[in-house]
Amino acid sequence: MEAGGLTDSLLSGACVLFTLGMFSTGLSDLKHMRMTRSVDSVQFLPFLTTDVNNLSWLSYGALKGNWTLITVNAVGAVLQTLYILVYLHYCHRKRAVLLQTTTLLAVLVLGFAYFWLLVPDPEMRLQHLGLFCSVFTISMYLSPLADLTKVIRTKSTQRLSFSLTIATLLTSASWTLYGFRLKDPYIVVPNLPGILTSFIRFWLFWKYSPGGRQELSASTNLREFT
Repeated sequence: MEAGGLTDSLLSGACVLFTLGMFSTGLSDLKHMRMTRSVDSVQFLPFLTTDVNNLSWLSYGALKGNWTLITVNAVGAVLQTLYILVYLHYCHRKRAVLLQTTTLLAVLVLGFAYFWLLVPDPEMRLQHLGLFCSVFTISMYLSPLADLTKVIRTKSTQRLSFSLTIATLLTSASWTLYGFRLKDPYIVVPNLPGILTSFIRFWLFWKYSPGGRQELSASTNLREFT
């Protein structure tokens, strides 16, 4: 196998491995819902938006003929749909959840109708769909910024997941490199915010870690004593 082909295979494998690892972090929420038979402390919107994102990228991968995109997003869509169904099963406020799901799916169907019926040229359709996927993915990566401001205000990282941060960094980095290999800006650009926000989270973990707070408290007490 040539060096270029080996590199592509390794990057493709990394994308599949890290992305499925990131999707599987929802299994802890799934276990929590089944054990408690409730959806307390579990957010529904990330499941729904990730499912729509997977379906969008699945269409892009099918149109592009890229099996890495197809495999990852097909498995991701199945997992997110499973999370959604379990959430609906244990949720008491089903009407609000069903309204959110119906609204977002309606937008997705309208988008697909536009791409497949009103954009007849395959190359132009690929570009339009790639742009839509990129914008949607960027919005997903930037949406937790509100939580980051709360972390800074409260000086607590309890609302952040360290394992998810690592998974996001590895996933975003592997897809960025893979996009560079494919010379596909629609893959490269939306994953750059994922790398940036991951490093911001690492900085917050370092700055507001329990050890750091203890050292700060000890330093403050020493100054008061002297």
